[in-house]
Amino acid sequence: MTDSATGVSGLDEILAGGLSPGRLFLLEGSPGTGKTTIASQFLMAGAEAGEKVLYITLSETEEELRDGAASHGWSFPDNFEVFELVPPESLLNDDQQQSLLYSSDLELGETTRRIFEAFERVRPARVVLDSLSEIRLLAQSSLRYRRQILALKHYFSRHDATVLMLDDLTADMMDKTVHSVAHAVLRLEELSPNYGAERRRIRVLKYRGRRYRGGYHDFVIDTGGVRVFPRLVSAEYRTSFTRESIPIDNPALNDLIGGGFERGASTLILGPAGTGKSLLTLSFVQSAIRRGENAAMFIFDEELGLLFERAKGLGIDLEEMVDSNKLAIEQIDAAELTPGEFSERVRKCVESHHARTVVIDSLNGFQSAMPEEQALILHMHELLQYLNRRGTMTFLTVAQHGLVGDMKSPVDVTYLADTVILLRYFEALGRVRRAISVVKKRTGAHEDTIREFMIGGNGITLGEPLTAFQGVLRGVPTLVSETASLLDVQRA
Repeated sequence: MTDSATGVSGLDEILAGGLSPGRLFLLEGSPGTGKTTIASQFLMAGAEAGEKVLYITLSETEEELRDGAASHGWSFPDNFEVFELVPPESLLNDDQQQSLLYSSDLELGETTRRIFEAFERVRPARVVLDSLSEIRLLAQSSLRYRRQILALKHYFSRHDATVLMLDDLTADMMDKTVHSVAHAVLRLEELSPNYGAERRRIRVLKYRGRRYRGGYHDFVIDTGGVRVFPRLVSAEYRTSFTRESIPIDNPALNDLIGGGFERGASTLILGPAGTGKSLLTLSFVQSAIRRGENAAMFIFDEELGLLFERAKGLGIDLEEMVDSNKLAIEQIDAAELTPGEFSERVRKCVESHHARTVVIDSLNGFQSAMPEEQALILHMHELLQYLNRRGTMTFLTVAQHGLVGDMKSPVDVTYLADTVILLRYFEALGRVRRAISVVKKRTGAHEDTIREFMIGGNGITLGEPLTAFQGVLRGVPTLVSETASLLDVQRA
């Protein structure tokens, strides 16, 4: 039998197909992590496929469920049955309590009986039981709780129903009773950073007989339901393409980097703020579009309107590129975006927009979306490997701390990049100037010179190699020969 689709974007990919029909599954997570939303999407997917579905709620009222669905723009169809299980009045009346039996014994038996009655009446293919906390409280002991869950499992399996049980983890976190009984266990977690929106993630703890995608996967709850962003595994995206060196429009810069950039390789541009990292990537985007290719830019640090104006000052019309559907550009708010969602957006631009050149400006902004630096390295490794295997030319920028002298990067990703371009300020003859050099290139030879470069109305202009100076990269060069300064010659 084919798997039951969860109806949650991205979740079936993690589960390698969906939920096995006729099995019992556990979805656990603290209150507010999205269990009810996922459960509703699971039943909605079944209802849309023509199946009868049943939502048994012990914790929320039917009105609350329908209001929650309405907030996502849903309305439950006729084959979507909601059964609100509330304690019978006789069990709430002190006069009717039995003195020789614990009231929990009566309530647990009555609850189970009414669940079975609701199932027999509807005969659904999919069932959600929300939540196990109430059954655990009624059982009062681990032994009775386990026996009750086993009884429910055997009953539902005899009728080939796919069951999703929800647990809000309000009881003992170490209680793994249902873990051993369930066919698969999914856990939802919510993280609260010091600043920005909460981050949610999902992990499959077990799935019998299924090779699922392990690890944590980011997800969000939007209007319309939960969207899961499967963890990017670059090895799954190997494609064949022609590895070739692509020249750019600037002849001097082209010579500096050794004839062009390799397709399927990444370039890291390092430098302090204001040295021209973003403008340099704009020239690469312009070259790609002039070649007839599509490009994508992901901007973390700058407002798009200001970037568009600055680009016009260099003769680069980004607005026209966007209007002609050659350039996809997104402004990223690191405080609101998870790394998994960012990777998904990059994938979409590469696979749907067919972008062959991708710019990420900058990794400083991307780092702020990460809980730990080590996680950033792992995410960037997979993302760059994915882009390389898709034959994309990738350009990343990193703003270093300081202006001159010994500068530090907030994170070292130089070993991940195939090419590293270094930008520097330096002082000479009473002026602050800019220098550019290529310090690494895996895919071929490059110039080992340091050149001055200028940013003007005609774009980026490179000067001759600064052979008469030493210490340019430290910021305060010294003249090493009596030869006239090449800087003066350039401006004569």
